[in-house]
Amino acid sequence: MTELRLFRHLWGGLLLAGGMVGCIPGLPPTPPRVQPVGQEARHLRNLRQLTFGGENAEAYFSWDGKRLVFQSTRDGGLCDQIYTMRVDGSGVRMVSTGQGRATCSFFVPGDERILYSSTHLAGPECPPEERVMEGKYVWAVHASFDIFSVRADGRDLRRLTEAAGYDAEATVSRNGRVVFTSARDGDLELYSMNADGSEPKRLTFERGYDGGAFFSPDARRIVYRADHPKTAEELEHYERFLARGYVQPEQMELFIMDADGSNRRQITSNGRANFCPFFHPSGAKIIFSANLDAERPRNFDLYQIGVDGTGLERVTWDPTFDGFPMFSPDGKKLVFASNRNARSPGETNLFLADWKEE
Repeated sequence: MTELRLFRHLWGGLLLAGGMVGCIPGLPPTPPRVQPVGQEARHLRNLRQLTFGGENAEAYFSWDGKRLVFQSTRDGGLCDQIYTMRVDGSGVRMVSTGQGRATCSFFVPGDERILYSSTHLAGPECPPEERVMEGKYVWAVHASFDIFSVRADGRDLRRLTEAAGYDAEATVSRNGRVVFTSARDGDLELYSMNADGSEPKRLTFERGYDGGAFFSPDARRIVYRADHPKTAEELEHYERFLARGYVQPEQMELFIMDADGSNRRQITSNGRANFCPFFHPSGAKIIFSANLDAERPRNFDLYQIGVDGTGLERVTWDPTFDGFPMFSPDGKKLVFASNRNARSPGETNLFLADWKEE
């Protein structure tokens, strides 16, 4: 699943109300730095905008901290594709096929290969999607999504998953183990596998959606988001939508478990939409995106919380949308996507800041 489209579907209008906007050529490779003010200055310094126009999201660092891989709809395209660039925003190149819809990319340790999900084997067109079903915002979990591996220059494409149903949302640990979401057993559960697709193992077993997972820096734990139906009515609703290839996640909580799926525990319980959890380099905290303090549910900000569920702290205060945070491997920088500073309605751009611990 492309999370940017998830936010669009659930709280449509804010993120992408103006539709797609092509990228703007001729910009300097190193944009001016802007010092965050107010509450954001507590942790963020030297904020830089890396993209200028279009829909850009889910940017993740290479293991050496020198590049980013991200998804983007740009240059008149109709579907997200996967791109890499240097951390100053220069050197953008597409590494996916340019066909179908691509999402959820991540560098494999060593930075020679990239994993991502795509629908291109089902055809070159964008897969059709509903935004509203039975009066509710929904997002699609296309059965045509499979996980692929490609060299960082876009060559040598290899298919890693062939199971029936949705396979996407893959991220990789420092020891090369992959965690991903799959519908291969009839539900949206978390699995792990090797970076070549071998030795798949199911990690979660509770009915409902489990996804958006990331490993801890030491590769021993996994943080993820989940929506588990609690009543017979909620379960019937979830299964009816899933049978049609859709999920409607207005409420999701964050969980942590060991890398083998054991010792699962819930770390948020606020009844809101909690997304994009990522471990702090210390392994003691989680940064994530949520609409906790929003007067309107469309306004997402970044927060951090201890792995024991204590010490919740707000990080960003922009009145639009901030999401998809990731720390650099050395913990000195934070990349995230935001609607801030948009020059056209609906732009979502990538931003990089120096991270300051209090």
